[in-house]
Amino acid sequence: MTTLHENDISRIIVNKLYEIHSQLGPGLFETVYETILHHELTADGLKVEKQIAIPVVWKGIKMDQGFRADLIVEDKVIVEIKSIESLADVHKKQLLTYLKLTGLKLGLLVNFNESLIKNGIIRIVNNL
Repeated sequence: MTTLHENDISRIIVNKLYEIHSQLGPGLFETVYETILHHELTADGLKVEKQIAIPVVWKGIKMDQGFRADLIVEDKVIVEIKSIESLADVHKKQLLTYLKLTGLKLGLLVNFNESLIKNGIIRIVNNL
């Protein structure tokens, strides 16, 4: 696959989110949505890493007990999947922190527990 820009990757992911949500709807565990999205994106030929550790560096020391990103697509876009009552500011800040720690520029925060998936997708940017 040719090199894709973050916005192109985002568009592909969002289309898959719509497809998955329209068929399964809200109410499943986050891991179910994550596994299906991973499968769908890899089936389309994208490089997708799952549950990737994001270390924190403190005073020059790499702390591996940092965070875990649900999905990283094409080494460019982080996807954080939730299936909760509603997204809070802390979820947006968490994803922005992941972006800063990895140096990536775009993240999608997704809450599948919405009647319309478009209301559950938030785009978070880090110097994009």
